[in-house]
Amino acid sequence: MADARSIILHQYESSPFSEKVRLALRIKNLAWCAVDVPVIMPKPDLIPLTGGYRRTPVMQIGADIYCDTAIILRELEKRFLSPTLSGPAHDGVQAMVASWADRQWFQTSVGIIFGTLGDAVPEAFRRDREELSGRPFDVEAMKGVMPLLLDQWMAMLMWIEEMLESGRGAGAGAWLGGHRPGLIDIHAHMNIWFLSSTLKDKAREMLEQASRTADWYERLNEFKGQTPEALPGEEALSIAKAAAPRLVAASVSRDMQGLVPGDRVAVAPDDYGRDWVEGELVQASAQRVVIQRVDARAETVHVHFPRAGFLVRKV
Repeated sequence: MADARSIILHQYESSPFSEKVRLALRIKNLAWCAVDVPVIMPKPDLIPLTGGYRRTPVMQIGADIYCDTAIILRELEKRFLSPTLSGPAHDGVQAMVASWADRQWFQTSVGIIFGTLGDAVPEAFRRDREELSGRPFDVEAMKGVMPLLLDQWMAMLMWIEEMLESGRGAGAGAWLGGHRPGLIDIHAHMNIWFLSSTLKDKAREMLEQASRTADWYERLNEFKGQTPEALPGEEALSIAKAAAPRLVAASVSRDMQGLVPGDRVAVAPDDYGRDWVEGELVQASAQRVVIQRVDARAETVHVHFPRAGFLVRKV
């Protein structure tokens, strides 16, 4: 039975960013609840929690709302220490790998997938993604650059192959970050999963040229974890409404704008889906921004964002 202590993931099955978090949950063998959100707007049971942030996934624990996989994974590591997915030597590296996988490699994957399947995409989805990205959903343009994108995708796949062939990743059972699976593996796994789940034959053709990566990918997929409990969005809202955000120290450190706790601020991604979320600043550091919001359906919530990749401005 879900309560204020439960991990609640607002997600949908085909979302590659949701799969990134699901893989972390499987490796950690954590119990969690799944709220299936619509693939496109509107998302009536999510927006009261996030204040307007619409990207997927969002993690909820009680009245604390975590937007973006970077802060979700950071929080899972902070709250659930064992088994760890990071280490002192890997923290900065995994964040850099995440930025590459989430931006450069992901956009290449998107071009390949929709350049192949775009003619079958419903018009409502096209319009939604145009609004999200701020660019035309141009299937013909994606078709035109397909050979170039396939070449780039393969080049990036071979980076993983080279790392597995190096001393750090050598030997049976090895992982990208050492002798156990971790965040570097989780970030690198996402785009292979995305292509495999949509263009299975094309992904297989690519992986046939990277045998160590194919083996590594299959070993990651063997983690089964716990079966999530399905949760209606209304119930997740009720859990937030009945809970209180976890106590955190009101503080600001390493801020270049002179922000102080209590300032009215707005936060948005710096790439796409730039829907500004307004609230009262609770905490800001080099890695995290926390704002407090009040909504009629969710009451008082703390909304957490990563600092890198998000813009913060005073209102």
